[in-house]
Amino acid sequence: MHSTTTRAGIGLRHPHYAEFEARRPELGFVEVHSENFFNPFDAATAVLQSVREVCAVSLHGVGLSLGAATGVDDDHLEQLAELVQRIDPVRVSDHACFARGVLGDARAVHANDLLPLAFTEAQLRILVDNVQRVQQRLRRPLLVENLSSYVGWREADWSEPAFLAELGRRSGCGLLLDVNNLMVNAKNAKAADPLRSVCDWIDELAALARPDLVGEIHLAGHSEQGDLVVDDHADVVSPPVWMAYAHALRRFGSVPTLIEWDTDLPSLDVLLGEAAQAQALLDECAARGAAGDGAVACAA
Repeated sequence: MHSTTTRAGIGLRHPHYAEFEARRPELGFVEVHSENFFNPFDAATAVLQSVREVCAVSLHGVGLSLGAATGVDDDHLEQLAELVQRIDPVRVSDHACFARGVLGDARAVHANDLLPLAFTEAQLRILVDNVQRVQQRLRRPLLVENLSSYVGWREADWSEPAFLAELGRRSGCGLLLDVNNLMVNAKNAKAADPLRSVCDWIDELAALARPDLVGEIHLAGHSEQGDLVVDDHADVVSPPVWMAYAHALRRFGSVPTLIEWDTDLPSLDVLLGEAAQAQALLDECAARGAAGDGAVACAA
C-alpha cells in the first residue's frame, strides 16, 4: 500500500510554463517528456529546474526503445542519465516497445512510433536485459509503461499482464499502468464490454505481480475516429476510464496518478480539474485502507 498522502499530478507542457510558475498549484508532481530536456543549456531546462525547486518531477521518456534487439542507444542513455542527475526526479519511465532496429547493411533505423512487442520468452529476455542496463546506469528502478497498440503479434507465450508481471520479477523494474491505453486496446479489439475487459486485465496483473509493481498510473482522453480508437491525449478522461481507474486503485492501493494531455491543450484550470477528480479517488482509496476487492468499481 502506498502512502496515504499520495497526490495526483499533471503533465507540464510549454504553453503552461509561465502560468504554472506564477500560480504554483498544489500538486503531487508534474511529469515532462525526458527528451525535451536533454540540452542542459536551453530555456526549457531552466524552467524545469525552477519547477523542480517547488514540485516533484517525474521524467517520462519515449526514446529508450526498451524492446529493441539492437539494445539501448548509448548516447540516448547517457543524456537521460545526465538529466536524471540534474533534476533528481521522483520517477523515471519509458515504454514497453521498440522503436529502432538495424537493416541488413547495418544502418540504424528509427521508427517514428512506439511499436508493440510480442509477448514471447525471446522478447522478454531482450526487454529484461535492456531494462537492467538502464537501471544500472541510472542507479534507480525504471517504470515501464504498457502500450496502446493498433497491431499485434500472433506469437505469444504470455498474456500482456503476465508478461509485464514477469518483467517486473526478473528485472526489478516497476510498471507505469496506463489505464487509458488499456481502454483504447479493449475498444480496438472490439471487446463486448471494454470496461469489463480492462478490469479483468487489471485483476490478472494484480494476481500475478508483486504488490509494489505499479509505481504510477496514467489517465488520459482518447477519441473515436471511425472504426479506430486513437490514444491522442486530447480530451478529458472518459467515464469508463475513471471507473477502471477506481478499480485499479482498489487492486493496487493509492498510486501516484498523472493526467496526460498532449494535443489540443486546454487551459491549466481544466488540467487541474481533472487532477482534482483523480485526487478525490486517491483520497477515497486512502480512507478505505488496504487494497481489496474492486468488483464494485467495474459495475456498469
